[in-house]
Order: sequence, then structure tokens, then C-alpha cells
Amino acid sequence: MSTDQETPESQVTAEDEAVHEEPSHTELSEHEYTIDELKKELEETKQKAQENWDKAVRTLAEMENLKRRTQKELEDAHKYALTGFAKEMLSVLDSLVLGLQAATGDSEEVQKFRVGSELTIKQFESAFAKFNVVTIDPMGQPFNAEQHQAMVMQEVDGVAPNTVVNVFQKGYMLNGRLLRPAMVVVAKAAEKKPEDDAQA
Repeated sequence: MSTDQETPESQVTAEDEAVHEEPSHTELSEHEYTIDELKKELEETKQKAQENWDKAVRTLAEMENLKRRTQKELEDAHKYALTGFAKEMLSVLDSLVLGLQAATGDSEEVQKFRVGSELTIKQFESAFAKFNVVTIDPMGQPFNAEQHQAMVMQEVDGVAPNTVVNVFQKGYMLNGRLLRPAMVVVAKAAEKKPEDDAQA
């Protein structure tokens, strides 16, 4: 047997030495590069995850807003469904009121007509009240531009300026929304006369 041939012990030792050898510079560089890549991918993944989270939050907020808008539109549709019908009925009521105002005289027929018209007007007002149609009759109240329409401004002795002194036509509201403004006459401040300025 040749002495140059390696024994099993010497092979194991050589393998052990190979295993315990320090990694080469090239292997270290590849290892570090892989860690850097993983870090970069992790950051990109985190960024994408944050973007997706932001999108999800925005989508939920938009859905919630849409839900609220739809709910309000449905509520408004129920509350104000009678708007068109109520306006048409106001025209009929106006005709009754004008007919009542025109019915003058003391004859029995005129009196019967007036009584019938007054009862019909009361029935209209009662029916309106059931459906939250509220009358605006601002006689003696301060002028409110949101509910009243000033047809005339005039000086009235003993009345504070901006007070409603006459109502040509009553106004109406449906569930707090204006159906028709009241047509009114509003008191204005007395104009100063030239002699008042001279005395001052």
C-alpha cells in the first residue's frame, strides 16, 4: 500500500477544514447585496401597503358620505313630496279667499256664500296643517326677508320701521321649507323734512 494515499481520517480533516474556512469576499458581497435588496423590497411593500390602506380609508369615507347623502335625499323626498301639489292647492285657496273678499252685500245669498267659503277655507287650512303646511301671516311682526316679500314701503305713524303693516297674501311653509313668501306692506322710517334739518 502506497504511503501517498490519504487515509479516511485525513479526508475528514480536509473536509472539516473546507467547511470551517471563512467565506470569500465575493460570497460576502453577494450576501450583503441580497439583504439590501430585501430591505428595499420591504420598504416598497410597506409603501404599497400604506397606499392601499389610504385608498381603503378614502373609499370607506366616500361610501359613508354617499350613504348620508342618499339618506338625506330620501328624507327630503318624503318630507317635500307634496311641494308641487301644495302649491297647486294654494292657487285654489287664493281663489276662494279672493271670492270671499269680493262677496260684498247683505243679501241672504251673499251671506250664505261667505259662510260656505269661510268653511271651505278652514277645511283647506286644516288639511294643510295635517301635512305640515304652515301659514305665514306676519301682520304686526318685523319684516323677515327669508319669509316675506315686501311689495310696498310706506310711512305709518306710530309704527316702528321695518314692521309689517299689511298682508296682501299669506305665505306658506312645508316642513320648514318656504313654499311661498307672504306678500306684505312694510313700514319705513319717516323722511326728514327740510325744516327739521334747519332746526337741527
